[in-house]
Amino acid sequence: MHLTDEDNPVDEISRIEAQLEKLAESSDRCRKIILVSKAAIASGVALLLLMMLGLFGSNQVAVLGSIAVVLGGIVSLGSNVSTLQQMMAAMSAADALRSELISRIDLKVVGHGKHETDSN
Repeated sequence: MHLTDEDNPVDEISRIEAQLEKLAESSDRCRKIILVSKAAIASGVALLLLMMLGLFGSNQVAVLGSIAVVLGGIVSLGSNVSTLQQMMAAMSAADALRSELISRIDLKVVGHGKHETDSN
């Protein structure tokens, strides 16, 4: 993102903050999917172990289903972890740009350093 002289830093800061909010919402969704993926992997592995120990009736459909759940969970986990990492990097870059824009704004002090009623 490069600003031209015509760009208003305040408008750009507002746009960046809206982008940061969208990225934060997407990051939350990724975290939830990661949690569900981990639960799917754990439940698939647990079902396989129960069948191997003979505590749960063993049939081909249950074995294939639990393997599919484990593999699907692994794929979903990997995909969402990398997406989350990319979003976090984008959030860091946007936050750095926002900080830079804020530092460019000529801010003026509204009050005094000491109150007029203070006595020495």
